[in-house]
Amino acid sequence: MIIIHVARHSFATLMLSYGMSIESVSKMLGHNQIRTTQIYAKVTEEKIAKEMVAFKNRNKK
Repeated sequence: MIIIHVARHSFATLMLSYGMSIESVSKMLGHNQIRTTQIYAKVTEEKIAKEMVAFKNRNKK
């Protein structure tokens, strides 16, 4: 049972890092509230860095 729990955490975090929205991840995990998904999906330093680069590039235009 613990393996499934770890897999859900890994899946949610990975999907966020690939750019999927928290709403989509929440739906895929079968959660009714985003708050529940936030427990599973962790925002990594890499995701923050990617989003900052994307934001910077978007504002150059």
